[in-house]
Amino acid sequence: MKKELSNMTKEMYERCGFEISNLKIEEESREYEACQFELNSLKIISRNAKITPKKIGQFVTFWKRSATGPIEPFHATDHFDFYVVNVNSKDASGQFVFPKSVLIIKGIVTYLKKEGKRGFRVYPSWDTPTSAQALRTQQWQLNYFFVLNENNWLERAKALYVI
Repeated sequence: MKKELSNMTKEMYERCGFEISNLKIEEESREYEACQFELNSLKIISRNAKITPKKIGQFVTFWKRSATGPIEPFHATDHFDFYVVNVNSKDASGQFVFPKSVLIIKGIVTYLKKEGKRGFRVYPSWDTPTSAQALRTQQWQLNYFFVLNENNWLERAKALYVI
């Protein structure tokens, strides 16, 4: 996991002038290389998405352990600014940088009486969803996405990490 974060730091965060601090590895979600950290004082929750063999897109978890034991979706009152999802294919790497406010609107983060999600699919620009729902999801998600080393990726990354 530290290697993955280090690669992302070298490739992107450092080139953007961002500094990582307070890195906390989430052992329970090691499979998704889960961690939390601060990026120039912004609170980040980060996961790597996984390619699944039978569905287009990639799957990522987004839960926390409740005080009483079971897992639960993140809540609007949880202290984070962005949920970052790293995606990879054999030919490309990219990153979704979802602001908490967008995840609340999309029903992924629990707000008031509407429970959020414990996991969801992401659709990078190189995927071609076939269902109408997946296409709609990809359309809004791509507003928060960039492909590493693609034209203007550095400017795009800097623009996404703004509250």
